[in-house]
Amino acid sequence: MLSKKIEVKGIVQGVGFRPFVYNLALKYDIKGWVNNDDKGVNILLYANEKSCELFIKDLQENPPVLAKIDSINIEEITTNKSYSSFEIIQSENTNHKSTIISPDMAICDDCIEDIHDKSNFRHNYALTNCTNCGPRYSIIKTVPYDRCNTSMSEFELCSDCKAEYEDPTNRRYHAQPVSCNKCGPQIKLYNNKNEVLSKDINAIEQIADIIKSGSIVAIKGLGGFHLMCDATNTKVVEELRLRKNRHNKPFALMFKNIDQIKDYTNISLKEEEFLNSKEKPIVLVNKKEKSKLSPLIAPNINRLGCFISYTPLHHLLFDFLENPLVATSANLKDEPIIRFKDELLQKLGFVVDYVLDFNRDIINACDDSVIQVVNNDITKLRNARGYAPHAIKLQESTDKKILALGANQKATISIAFENNLILSPHIGDLNSIEATEYFIRTVETFKRFYDFEPDVIVCDKHPNYESVKWAKTFENIKLIQVQHHYAHILSTMAEYDLKKEVLGIAFDGTGYGDDGNIWGGEFFVCDNKKYERAFQFNYFKLLGGEKAVKEPKRIALSLLFESYTKEEILNQKNNVREAFSDNEINLMHTMWSRGLNAPLTSSIGRLFDAVASIAGLYQVQDYEGQTGLAIEQNYNKNIDTCYSYTIENKIIDINPMIKEILEDNDVELICSKFINTLCDIIINISNQYEKLPLVLSGGVFQNKTLLELLTSKLDKLNKTYYYSKDIPLNDGGISVGQIYHII
Repeated sequence: MLSKKIEVKGIVQGVGFRPFVYNLALKYDIKGWVNNDDKGVNILLYANEKSCELFIKDLQENPPVLAKIDSINIEEITTNKSYSSFEIIQSENTNHKSTIISPDMAICDDCIEDIHDKSNFRHNYALTNCTNCGPRYSIIKTVPYDRCNTSMSEFELCSDCKAEYEDPTNRRYHAQPVSCNKCGPQIKLYNNKNEVLSKDINAIEQIADIIKSGSIVAIKGLGGFHLMCDATNTKVVEELRLRKNRHNKPFALMFKNIDQIKDYTNISLKEEEFLNSKEKPIVLVNKKEKSKLSPLIAPNINRLGCFISYTPLHHLLFDFLENPLVATSANLKDEPIIRFKDELLQKLGFVVDYVLDFNRDIINACDDSVIQVVNNDITKLRNARGYAPHAIKLQESTDKKILALGANQKATISIAFENNLILSPHIGDLNSIEATEYFIRTVETFKRFYDFEPDVIVCDKHPNYESVKWAKTFENIKLIQVQHHYAHILSTMAEYDLKKEVLGIAFDGTGYGDDGNIWGGEFFVCDNKKYERAFQFNYFKLLGGEKAVKEPKRIALSLLFESYTKEEILNQKNNVREAFSDNEINLMHTMWSRGLNAPLTSSIGRLFDAVASIAGLYQVQDYEGQTGLAIEQNYNKNIDTCYSYTIENKIIDINPMIKEILEDNDVELICSKFINTLCDIIINISNQYEKLPLVLSGGVFQNKTLLELLTSKLDKLNKTYYYSKDIPLNDGGISVGQIYHII
């Protein structure tokens, strides 16, 4: 008989790994034990050589569905001890935590069957889960992932649940949130005066009737509350927009199942695969031209953010509803998603009529993930529920503990220790005290998970970012600042473990440049340690600074000032001229000529804004990316011509393009030629670096039309390129890039 010690690291806790090992040992007649510690899972095998080989093969090839194995270390040991059975033994704690926290997962099919089975003691129980589904990250305080370390610690198991919890052959073995109506958290329905109206399944049925009557409600999910209403009722959707002060930004929609989504959208097989996946993210898809949906769900765009009900509560709710629901995060502008009912009533009592709550606390807030399918594969726009925390296994171990603080918008943090790099879920924009507090709370959460105290903090170079200000309060910790757009390129390099020299193309909205200007249209020759700004788009001025981001007409006018005199513009007839009075043009020209509150930028995101203004699509925008969506929607693939531009002394001058756009009156022609021109510029410059692979990053490359067109052209030219899929291309990936620079 042999004795073998196996150490398994990765996402191996809270995913049914120990019962999987236990049943595998029974299958191959192996004795020994398995346990958790704060590094991962440990296994001792006592068996013959053949049984050990079969066990290890199964372990490697068929792990539990939610597990993600990063490493398996196998060591044959010499011992005089023999074993007569295989046991799951108690978890061990050390002062060296490194096991990876599992993301929250959507309810599995088995649990859906349980809540609809009248003979099952969990029939109609809205907080049902097992080792294959349910909350993880959102309820955990620290590792190892045991019930005492979660928000379920106060709920003592009844005899029925305890029997399952302690049975290694049961799929609820050590499923930490396991509970039922007898022993677990309860559902309660409140009005907006905080009065209890009903409980449990009666509360769910009552709130369904309330939704059908045309009310706006808040319902607790895994990582926070959603604001919800009937998506086919235009009157209530309009009322939600009015109360939330959200004029045009699209609402996400929750559906009962994939068949219901198909009634309202045109989805591809790959989109259907992601919609039905265990993560159940929001997926951006094309909507049908005619449906029962309110036209106010996603005004003026042809895409919808759709997801399938992902908790048992949602599934029970849809037992009483026929229509899809608006399901948007419950928060005030620039604040994080709300976790607690009392806070929701305090902040959004004027928005919601009723609240459906349960008394299992959300320890760590977590928003819904948002993805889109590009080139028949995933690209993440918001990395959160189902996907995050996201772990990257580093090829080389670091001897430092590194904390990276990301950017100010779409903030995330990342930590690195040993050969682990862990990206947090989406935090949000740090534009409020509450958002900044949530950011700091997330840092503290990850420090607690891993007993982590950073040796190095990495942040952006922007002096006014809240994360940068916070980083500078630590006088005794080494601080490294990494340029924003270089960090964008590095985040993609990290995903593919690239350390060789590349041509990095960062197209973004904003970001502090090394010269103090706002960059965003950059070509770098770089590796993971250094960069050179090889080419840039010519600077133009943002008239009014931040106000120009809200008013694309200001950016367009600034570009007109580059090519025409004030008098010429006053005598023009075009969409930009008509958006201003004579006095406003005189004032803007003074700002432009004197550089008063008119910072310089090379941003492609702002260039999209300007083109949308000239084309007459938007002179003022309600939400980030609105102009990009509009230009994308008006792209015609049958138009293959470009606008003129020049490249001289490493400067890309698009003033010739602006003049030509003014001569085109057709919106489709303008949008199509503009996107074609961006592709042409990239290919033109890449031809000067034939030996370098291209790395595409930055929020502008979230534009599906631009990215698919560009990659198609690069494929035809046999060029090697990379863009992020698992890490967001937008600022949500910045923290990963910051770490990759210094490991």
